[in-house]
Amino acid sequence: MGEPRILVVDDERFFREAIRDALGAAGLAVELAASGAEALELLGDPRLGVVVLDLQLPDLHGLEVFRRARQRRPDLRVVILSAHTEQANVLEALRLGAFDYLAKPLHEEELVFAVRRALATFDLEAGWSGLRDRIVRLEGALAGLWERAGGPRAGLGEELRELVVRAVASVLGAGKTSLLLLDDGPGELRVAATHGRKIPDDGLDPVRLGEGVAGIALARAEPILVSDVGRDGRFPDRSPQRGYDSDSFAVAPLVSGARAIGVLCATDRSDGPMDADDLALLRILAHQVARLLDRAGGSDEIDEPEALAELEETPDLEAVPGGDARGAALVRAICDAVTAEVEPARILQAALKQIGEALDAAPGSLFLAAGARAELVREAEWDGGRATDRARLRTGVGLTGFVFESGGIVASDAPGRDARFAADVDTSADGVARPFVCGPIRFRGKTLGVFRAFPEQTRDASPALAELLAAALSAAVRNVLLYRSLVQTIEEVAAARRDAKSA
Repeated sequence: MGEPRILVVDDERFFREAIRDALGAAGLAVELAASGAEALELLGDPRLGVVVLDLQLPDLHGLEVFRRARQRRPDLRVVILSAHTEQANVLEALRLGAFDYLAKPLHEEELVFAVRRALATFDLEAGWSGLRDRIVRLEGALAGLWERAGGPRAGLGEELRELVVRAVASVLGAGKTSLLLLDDGPGELRVAATHGRKIPDDGLDPVRLGEGVAGIALARAEPILVSDVGRDGRFPDRSPQRGYDSDSFAVAPLVSGARAIGVLCATDRSDGPMDADDLALLRILAHQVARLLDRAGGSDEIDEPEALAELEETPDLEAVPGGDARGAALVRAICDAVTAEVEPARILQAALKQIGEALDAAPGSLFLAAGARAELVREAEWDGGRATDRARLRTGVGLTGFVFESGGIVASDAPGRDARFAADVDTSADGVARPFVCGPIRFRGKTLGVFRAFPEQTRDASPALAELLAAALSAAVRNVLLYRSLVQTIEEVAAARRDAKSA
């Protein structure tokens, strides 16, 4: 839908147009309304994210407009405009959930910053809502795949392959998806199923293992995310995709144990290029599809994994034991908790608390790189009143260092047995080795830090669960960083204004 728009509601033409001009000069899209009734009619536009609402209107009082707006669009951020005589109504609006208020006459910079803060929190909630919806689709897709694989006609047939590519399209919102499987002969990937387009004859050519994006992903057992293939330096010889609407795509290898099976590919997402969240969800699907296809290839009988037993509409975290379904439910719980927060420190705390309580993990921590990436500094933590994590960690050392340097996942019920384990890095402050889950925090294609948790139960040291948590926490950190950047800009402008007045 593009960037969110701002609705300005004021019966005085001078103020309406002055606000429109100030916000427009800041690059923001504005709609105007001169009355409460007109404003309520415009609320049906899903592009609206923020309402700048004057309390004094000719037909309805601003408080009544605010109440009705919140009933129809609880996601909206509302900035109240008022005269100094309206303080009682301002307080009532804030009590009811108004985002901010500004007193007339308005200061342009103050107005712009208030609206930008409101837009930032609207984008935050929209992002979490979108991730939550995709997690719901992921749960349904996984359950559907295993139900089909375990049915009376179980096996690696065309119907199951078609179901796989449709599941990828549903979860990622991708217009075109494909499943390529590795043959048993010369080591070539061949198209087994597609969704969203008919593959031309010249598109059915096999891809050799280690060649092309799909072949490289499977040979390295690493997923690949491309935001714009024409500008991606990793593939200088690859032209923009013929027959596709987007130059962005994601590829995840299908690997079960030591067996390479194939790859899943997705492109043409309807609302923009593929991002790190898409890749994390594709990796979860690939992990399960690889297990499904591996078992389908060796036996006609496929037992549904315990983790994907009958799912309730809103799964209880304690009722779904381990694995991907429990992880999906946990991410939904994180989304719900984080959506209710605005202040950056509380956003990360809310996310880690959900992880800690669901997994009985203490501590659960998030670290970001500092000092030219020479060390990781603890940014947030939930300790549950028990063990705390270390304040600083060396990079390039231990399992944690491996995650930070490689962008991979580590999940182990006995990390001390891993040759990469470093006791002074991969344990909490008390030095006790526990089950260990660690994943990267990604922002704009770069790894900025790591999260890690020490779950009480060995079943929770799951790579699939770690992938989901990496996606959720990366989304939280991205929003925190964007919010902090905005606040820093506000503080710098405020300081400049103070300096100008004192000069």
